[in-house]
Amino acid sequence: MVNALVVEDSESIESTVRNLRRQGYQVKGVSAGAEALRLLPRADIVLLDLELPDMDGLEVCRAIRAAGDTPVIAFSRRDAELDRVLALQAGADDCVVKTCGDREVMARVRAVLRRVSPRTAGAPESISLRPLHIDGRSREVHLNGRLVDMTSKEFELLYALASTPERVVSRKELMAKVWETDRAASSRTIDTHVSSLRAKLGSSRWIVTVRGVGYKIGAVQRQSAQV
Repeated sequence: MVNALVVEDSESIESTVRNLRRQGYQVKGVSAGAEALRLLPRADIVLLDLELPDMDGLEVCRAIRAAGDTPVIAFSRRDAELDRVLALQAGADDCVVKTCGDREVMARVRAVLRRVSPRTAGAPESISLRPLHIDGRSREVHLNGRLVDMTSKEFELLYALASTPERVVSRKELMAKVWETDRAASSRTIDTHVSSLRAKLGSSRWIVTVRGVGYKIGAVQRQSAQV
């Protein structure tokens, strides 16, 4: 059974906890960041409100990521790109607005858990776009020999683009591959993740926007081998 930790300082925590339990999750709800970090070792996924009474939610998110790879879905009270970018850069795997519906929250929880589950299929290939190296087995990204810390979604997005560097990948295709949905309304999250990836890679040249179509990888050299 999946253990979910809900960290939220509002009346809506009861609704979130109740909804997760209906879906078969074991749930613990707390209202403070310090308590969340104490209970973190028992959590398989964390739903984290970015506005907490005792700690900055982004600091809590960074602490969770520093402690390990427990997936985090952050909740922002504003539908603002900056809030989503900051949450992703702090280590969240996803970021949604608190006003989104229960069904969407559950769908995002399931999607994140699917992505962080160990893969049983054949190991994906390792891709080298000098000086960028993407290891499909370890799910690590190195740039100029330096490890680049990434969330699971950021890795999946970068890998999807790097797998076919010779062509533009449409937004619809990226939504299907990375977020397992074709909902156009959700495509804005691609822009947020692209912004975060560009910041982590230190340049916008790695991911090129093709206006009206989608994105493509910006590197011109590619070497790949099964690992």
